[in-house]
Amino acid sequence: MARSSGSTGPTLAVVAREAGVSVPTASKVVNGREDVAPETRRRVTEVLDRLGYIRRPRCETPKPAAMVDLVVHSLDSAWSGPVLHGAAEAAHEAGLELVVSATATRGRGGPSEHGWPDKLYARGSSGVLFHLTELAPAQYSWLDEHRIPFVMIDPAHDPPPGVPSVAAANWQGGMAATEHLIELGHRRIAVIGGLGRAVRDGGRVAGYRSAMAAAALPVPSTYVRYGDISEAGARHRMAELLGLPEPPTGVFVCSDQMVPGVYQAAGERGLRVPRDISVVGFDDLPQARWITPALTTVRQPLSEMAAAALRTLLRLMTGEIPEAIRTELSTRLMVRSSTAPPLRALL
Repeated sequence: MARSSGSTGPTLAVVAREAGVSVPTASKVVNGREDVAPETRRRVTEVLDRLGYIRRPRCETPKPAAMVDLVVHSLDSAWSGPVLHGAAEAAHEAGLELVVSATATRGRGGPSEHGWPDKLYARGSSGVLFHLTELAPAQYSWLDEHRIPFVMIDPAHDPPPGVPSVAAANWQGGMAATEHLIELGHRRIAVIGGLGRAVRDGGRVAGYRSAMAAAALPVPSTYVRYGDISEAGARHRMAELLGLPEPPTGVFVCSDQMVPGVYQAAGERGLRVPRDISVVGFDDLPQARWITPALTTVRQPLSEMAAAALRTLLRLMTGEIPEAIRTELSTRLMVRSSTAPPLRALL
C-alpha cells in the first residue's frame, strides 16, 4: 500500500472495523498478546499488512485514546446538559475521547440527513451514544453493517430487539407522582402525556393508572390527555380539563417542559397553583426550580443514565454481551411548592 513518508497509516479503529473485531482485540494482536484466538489473530494480521498499519516501537508516545461519539438532537435543549456531563465524566474515567454532535432534524430523520454516519466512519469512532427520540430503520442497518457498537439513551420509542438502551423507570415515576397527589387528599386527578405513541410517555401514564387503580379511584377517559411536549399543546389540554363539569384538582404532567403552559391555562381561569389545583411534573429540569411556584416533579437521573450508557458501550466495544439489553434507573420524587391538599370546596 503506497503512502507518502509523512503518512501515519490507518488508525487501529479502522483496522478493527475491517477485520470485524473490537478495537481492544486489534490492539492485543498489535502488541503480541497471547489471549487472542488463532483465526482472529490471522484475520487481524492480514488486515494490518494489507492496510500498511505502522507498529510503533514501545518507546514511542502512546496512541491516542479510543474515540466515541455522543449524538444529541440539540445542544440547546434542557436535557442535553446533564446527558453531556454524565457521558463526559464516564468517558474521562474510561480513558476515552468523546466527540459531541448535534442534529437539527425533526421526527425520524436522524443524523444521516446531514452526512453524520460518513463523518463517524471517516474519523474511526469506536462507538456511539444516541440521545435521540429514535433512529430510522436504515440507520440501525447502517450501524450494524459497519459493526459500530451503540447504545440509546432515554429513547421515546422502543428500539429494535437486541439494541441496548438506558432509560428512567418511567412507570415507577408516574406511580410516585400520582401517589403523592393521592396522599395529599386529591381524588380527581388527571394526566397530560406528551407523545401518545411514545413508549416513554406510555410508561408514565401507565404508572398513573396503576396508582389510581390501587387507590380505587376512577379514571374518566376525559382525564387522560396528550399534548405534543410543547407549552402551547399543554395549555390547550389543560384548558380542556378545566372546562369539564368536574375538573381535576390535581394534574400529573409527563414532562416539565409542558408545565408553563399548564400554569398559564390555570391563571387564565383565575386559578392559583397550588391553592386551586396541584401540579406534578416529570424530569426535574432546571426550570422546575425557577418557575413560580417551584415545581414538584419526578427526577429522572439523566447524568447517571448517560454514564451507565457509556459503560455499556465500553463493554460492547470490548466484545462483551451486556447482562441486560434495557437498563432502567430509579426515579425520585422532588417535592416543592406546586402541590398541596385540595380545597374542601373543590372536593
